[in-house]
Amino acid sequence: MTESTRQRIPHHLQRYVVSQNYQRYTPEDQAVWRFVMRQLKTFLSQTAHDSYLNGLKMTGLNVEEIPRIEVIDAHLEKFGWGALPVSGFIPPAAFMEFQSLGLLPIASDMRTAEHLTYTPAPDIVHEAAGHAPFLAHPEYAAYLKQYGEVARNSIISKQDLDQYEAIRVLSDVKEDPSSTVQDIRSAEENLNRVNASMTVVSEAALLSRMNWWTAEYGLIGDLKAPKIFGAGLLSSVGESAACLRPEVRKIPLSVDCVNFTYDITEPQPQLFVTRDFSQLGEVLEKLADQLAYRRGGVYGLNRAIEAESVNTVQLDTGLQIAGILKDFIADTQGQPIYLRFQGPCQLATDRRELPNQGTSRHEHGFSMPLGKPKPGSKTLSDLKAGQRALFEFESGVKVNGVVSTFTHHQGKPVLVTWTDCKVTLGDEVLFDPSWGEYDMAVGFAVESVFAGPAHRSRYGQTEDFMAKQVPQRVISNEVRSRHQTFQAIRDLRHAGVDLPRLHELVNGFLMNPSINWLQGVELLELSYQFNASSEQYRLLAVLKPENYPHGSVRQSVSDGIELAKLKN
Repeated sequence: MTESTRQRIPHHLQRYVVSQNYQRYTPEDQAVWRFVMRQLKTFLSQTAHDSYLNGLKMTGLNVEEIPRIEVIDAHLEKFGWGALPVSGFIPPAAFMEFQSLGLLPIASDMRTAEHLTYTPAPDIVHEAAGHAPFLAHPEYAAYLKQYGEVARNSIISKQDLDQYEAIRVLSDVKEDPSSTVQDIRSAEENLNRVNASMTVVSEAALLSRMNWWTAEYGLIGDLKAPKIFGAGLLSSVGESAACLRPEVRKIPLSVDCVNFTYDITEPQPQLFVTRDFSQLGEVLEKLADQLAYRRGGVYGLNRAIEAESVNTVQLDTGLQIAGILKDFIADTQGQPIYLRFQGPCQLATDRRELPNQGTSRHEHGFSMPLGKPKPGSKTLSDLKAGQRALFEFESGVKVNGVVSTFTHHQGKPVLVTWTDCKVTLGDEVLFDPSWGEYDMAVGFAVESVFAGPAHRSRYGQTEDFMAKQVPQRVISNEVRSRHQTFQAIRDLRHAGVDLPRLHELVNGFLMNPSINWLQGVELLELSYQFNASSEQYRLLAVLKPENYPHGSVRQSVSDGIELAKLKN
């Protein structure tokens, strides 16, 4: 990792960075990478956006070996970006914050041969070969940073977090070779239950849909003959081929794309085509204008209450209150006059926690009046430290106690702390003196409501930033033997023509050709490379696509036979 990348990682994001541990990649992992990359380069040379193949070279990727993320990081530094290794799914909020900082998290895990055409979990093929190459394109790289900034401010709901956890568990179970059919079925049933219970379409869900239809499954250019730029398509030959077929509806990209849901387990019935990379930013701006962090007010408060997650309410004075917004009292016009938060709360300005205003002080919640002083009553400038005072709001809220201290931001008061204080609205007691000191927030209106704590590293652990890692695979003796064969094939490729050794390896494969088709196509490639026609004949006699019942494997075998004939 370059020093530039290291310095850009905030403390609260460091927990997601792992060691790539390059030695854990098996010879079979290397063979899977090589096969997928040969497939992609061959097919995508005709169907991907022109920037893709050039971007592969500019980001340090090659066909022969799984990339070292530190090498990608060094190449991305030329474009103002960096890369770092993570493990599998990381929380969307963390991923977007990395992206907003110009850092590309790359899942360091490698898909198994069983999931060669499509993996249920993020892996190094998807992240490195899908996302990284387009960062060499200035407009697209700028869009990803812009998207990350908008997404990190979008409100994520508790339901979103439950769904994310169910998806993460399912992907881990599916990628674990030791998982049983029942393990997978249980994880799938759990995800189905969570999906069925979803009642809120959060802002984060809308941003997720835009990301899906652009950065993951986006097309670009002419509506009648578009090119591919989405990483989900670029990292899956099967999907990249299917997406261009006439039966997949092509729709001009607009902000309306967020009204279309998606199913990660099924081919998409429609895709969106952006005119060019500059349009991505234009559409994103229209979506951002609809979000609570720009709209604020009653709209923002209602979205935060609906989400049941930690969010930050920012007042027009610059004061930021982070916590779970429980409810608010409104006047006869529906405007908020008193806000009530539950659970740990934090008070901040400019995303920096105010002294002595963290979750230890506001462990059980926070409440505050909102609005202007009552005409003819005391103003903030009339309040003096050490004196008892009655402060009345236009709304009817009354604060009666002894003024203790003032907290200022940019020369203006944002917080007044009282002792022996009682807060009332008519006959209702909103704060009692027995509850301790009362920190009265100063603000007339809600300017913004954005996701997460204002000062995340000081707030403490939140559900949207839980860090977990993909379980390590357990390698059996049978699998270890398979890996040794892949290494022998790899060694032979680099050693040069050795017909006796090739004959020996082909014999080993033909003793049980159903064990691993990928070994067969790699040996077929060597037989063409060595001009060993007899070995070609023997291998082609068993490497018949129709011998493989699973559709994706059948297609891979067919592709492998064609790739074997190509010169590197």
